[in-house]
Amino acid sequence: MVKFSFKIIDEYKKTRARTGIVKTAHGSFKTPAFVPVATAATVRSLGNDDLDKSKAEAVLANTYHLHMRPGDGLVKQLGGLHKFMNWNKPIITDSGGFQAFSLGFGMEHGIGKIGNIFASKKNKIKNKKQAEIDNFGVTFKSPVNGDKIRLTPEKSMKIQSNLGADIIMAFDECTSPLSGYEYTKRALRRTHDWALESLRYKDKKQALFGIVQGGEYKDLRIFSSKFINNQDFEGHAIGGSLGKNKEDMHNILEWCIPLLDKKKPIHLLGIGAVEDLFESVERGIDMFDCVAPTRWARRGYLYVSPKEKGDKKNKFRINISRGKFKEDEKPADRNCNCYTCENFSRAYLRHLFVASELLYFRLASLHNVNFILRLMDEIRRSIKEDGFNRLKKRWLKK
Repeated sequence: MVKFSFKIIDEYKKTRARTGIVKTAHGSFKTPAFVPVATAATVRSLGNDDLDKSKAEAVLANTYHLHMRPGDGLVKQLGGLHKFMNWNKPIITDSGGFQAFSLGFGMEHGIGKIGNIFASKKNKIKNKKQAEIDNFGVTFKSPVNGDKIRLTPEKSMKIQSNLGADIIMAFDECTSPLSGYEYTKRALRRTHDWALESLRYKDKKQALFGIVQGGEYKDLRIFSSKFINNQDFEGHAIGGSLGKNKEDMHNILEWCIPLLDKKKPIHLLGIGAVEDLFESVERGIDMFDCVAPTRWARRGYLYVSPKEKGDKKNKFRINISRGKFKEDEKPADRNCNCYTCENFSRAYLRHLFVASELLYFRLASLHNVNFILRLMDEIRRSIKEDGFNRLKKRWLKK
């Protein structure tokens, strides 16, 4: 049977913000939680010792990529994902549904998860799709060797069982923000059918989360929330297109969350910007995952707190490649307690980045992951101490 539970610890007045504990067979983690993404059984450029120092309590791995390489059968043969990557804390796996979008309409519509998730119809078509969806599953063209890969709800559950994750996701279709109402409605029917199939084929030792879809359309989101809530899932997730701007995303959360069982954890898939963490926690989200901290690090962006005065476009980041940091002796963020900030200057980090030195990727990723995890700790503490609104105002003030 499933070794899984969720307990609410604190609730913040006049909002849906709460703290809690998720318990699994491989330990527990505190909520609201940010879960670093270990796509191919590793958080890019970081070791488990780095994650431990950052107090990461769980990671999320990618079903599609691990099925492709090295193969979920091999991972099972070698003792499962926990043993394979020597990680003795909770592991979550996605279902492969996001790749149905990223390799399908995501490529055709020119939409990525980082930078332009809130797309407009001005986006240009950029690439031919490498994923085709039908009512029974998704057929992918492998970017590794060109082979065809077929994912169905049954296959996704089998892969996730082989990987041995503690928390798994139902197979779904992650829709594009450029898909119209009729297509989104058809995709939602598929997602609901696949949710029932996922329940049928799930490994009973794993906790399965159902995923609410429906794009930016209120009636579809409400319908999906009620449908998913009525099924026997251990938790819920909200995914797919979250509209064309932040306000749309907030509306979607307002529509969905009140209809989901309060006693079960709610995971917002693929979201991790600082402002989104505050807005989503306030509306009742318990769990987040996103590749943003490590991906932005690799692109030269380091997270900073409000007092550090970040970029004009995003006050929570600095672009370390800029010349103004060439002689800057300050750490990336003077309020940060990570190994990078305690030992290295902005000038050194800029030198590493400009010189394409591999050490940069570890130091920058370590800082960004630690930054977000430390912020989540602050958020949890503020809810417990009845100060969430004050903390949010301090971070998000204009």
